Amino acid sequence: MIENKSEVSIGEKKSNFSVYFTEFRKILIQILVTFFALFLCLTPFAKKIYTFLTLPLQHKLPAHAHMIATDITSTFIAPFKLVFFVVLALLVPFIFFKLYSFIKSALFINEKKVFFLFFPLSIFLFYSGVGLGYFTILPTVLNFFIGMAPEAVIPMTDINEYLMFCIKFFLILGLVFQLPLLILILVYFHIIPIETLTNQRKYIFVGCFFVAMFITPPDILSMGIAALFMYLLFELGIILSKIVIRITKKQ
Repeated sequence: MIENKSEVSIGEKKSNFSVYFTEFRKILIQILVTFFALFLCLTPFAKKIYTFLTLPLQHKLPAHAHMIATDITSTFIAPFKLVFFVVLALLVPFIFFKLYSFIKSALFINEKKVFFLFFPLSIFLFYSGVGLGYFTILPTVLNFFIGMAPEAVIPMTDINEYLMFCIKFFLILGLVFQLPLLILILVYFHIIPIETLTNQRKYIFVGCFFVAMFITPPDILSMGIAALFMYLLFELGIILSKIVIRITKKQ
């Protein structure tokens, strides 16, 4: 009898694993199919998308300067590489939603609430960081680097190098813009009391300038803009934490 029960238990575990594996494979196929479909849709616009990315640089380059390709394949590969990253960025919400649909049956109600609170906020902050970086911070950074070139040097940026610079730049900004979410998580899970954060404002303000020294060009304008943005993100995290605390107390 005991052997029969153990055999049934093992059989159930194998059956459950098979079901989960089949469901996960189905989700993975859906993600890959969606990725390639969107990639194919955007491929005809690869050059236009890359041109859009280079607009901040083109506006800052001297009249006699232009971009170059040091590799014969760069003119072909760089635009499609950019499309790959654009599609990946656009699919992040879809990917996480599909993964959530896979694990939601194992989550408690409060864990589902946390997911629906934190995940959309994280996506919004990431996209906001990228958008703000493209329209405001990137032109300032490019203007600094180009302005630092000696008079005898003509800035001519390689298209692939510029692409990788922008990818790293936007990724860093997207992560920096997660600061409000980090503060919200620390307060929500009672890791750090909100009173401690509010009482340390002046030290955090100074800390923002200290961090800005390492992530921005060494000019006062770029450093000040970065520090100001980080401090505003900190204050946004405090405001969101207070709102969530009030909602939690009412419930």
